[in-house]
Amino acid sequence: MQSARLRTAGGLLMGALALGAGGCGGAGGDYKNEPRPPSPIVVTAAVSKDQVSVSPRKLGAGPISLIVSNQTGASQQVTIESAGAPGVRQETAPINPRDTATLTADVAPGTYRVHVAGDGIRAATFRVGRERPSAQNDLLQP
Repeated sequence: MQSARLRTAGGLLMGALALGAGGCGGAGGDYKNEPRPPSPIVVTAAVSKDQVSVSPRKLGAGPISLIVSNQTGASQQVTIESAGAPGVRQETAPINPRDTATLTADVAPGTYRVHVAGDGIRAATFRVGRERPSAQNDLLQP
């Protein structure tokens, strides 16, 4: 008789747990599983005594990290800006000689210019095409 009561109590407890667990996670079904943005890519730039160079010069739209290396003997402040409106315009703090800095931006299709203050060093340009594929199914993404 005691074992029958234990079985009944155990069965009721298991049923209550199953009902409680079934209600978890339901928020009315209004969650939209939007795809992730593209994975960030690294774009490099080097400032020499004559010009700024950028690689790659063609890429898809999405987040980028622009790593700039100052190869000159003087501090340089580097600016990235888009040709169109509303546009992107970001600049680094002064970069010491033989040092680097990083800018992050979310670039849209268009043409971008990377330049330093003053007229002695030629600017570099790069083109951004259509958006890169989503990182939705990429593993180990932040």
